[in-house]
Amino acid sequence: MIDAHVHAWQIDRPDCDWPGADLPALHRDFTLDQWRGQSGGARAILVQTQTCESDTMWLLAQAGGDVAGVIGWTDLAADDAPAAIDRLRAAGPLLGIRPMVQGLAADWYDDPALDRGIARLAERGLVLEALIQPRHLPSLARLAVRHPTLKIVIDHAAKPAVGRDLDTWTIAMRALAAHPQVACKLSGLFTEIVDGAEDAVLPYIQALLAMFGPDRLIWGSDWPVVTLRNSYAAWLGLAREAVPAGQHEAVFGGNAIRIYGLGPNA
Repeated sequence: MIDAHVHAWQIDRPDCDWPGADLPALHRDFTLDQWRGQSGGARAILVQTQTCESDTMWLLAQAGGDVAGVIGWTDLAADDAPAAIDRLRAAGPLLGIRPMVQGLAADWYDDPALDRGIARLAERGLVLEALIQPRHLPSLARLAVRHPTLKIVIDHAAKPAVGRDLDTWTIAMRALAAHPQVACKLSGLFTEIVDGAEDAVLPYIQALLAMFGPDRLIWGSDWPVVTLRNSYAAWLGLAREAVPAGQHEAVFGGNAIRIYGLGPNA
């Protein structure tokens, strides 16, 4: 199994600005050894949490063994973004770049200053990881048109308000799913529940399977953020029940191996 969305941080590192003391359940160190205690022998894709390259370098230094690779950060709008991507890639198994767009303007992906860095991601076969909210989906779809060879993975299904906006979210997601280079992570839905119990996520999982199919959906735990709502095991169990058994190999490993280019032994 590949867990395609794992975080680790050390609160006392000078580049660690999140999570803050306003999130006491997360405002402490979380290590890969703690994740291993729950993951049942899975391999991890480590995902950045800080908007600085030093955090990405720290994650890259932990790669190897059961850490298949890293989704990092660099300023994609900077003049030197292509060189920065290559520098990070030379430091370790960089799989993609994740700008933290969720709190930014709805049209953020329309900025032409991004195109140099985005083009370099596409040239290197790296993924643009999209940490967004539903309002960003139209802009991201326009980016997919501008860069048709770019691999895009949407984090946390674009963070819908689970239990409230299924129909409007589905319409926006369906337009983006029409682009064959776009995949989506089956992750983060527990912590987006605003109405209902945990099974409120089931219609969203069913919608994702219908839109992206079993070959463009990638499971991730979003550990340790998932623990704000429930345990690693609870989210994994619900997801495995919701995804048909014949699609488990793809959703819980094979798609990540193919889309992130991890190789047959990942």
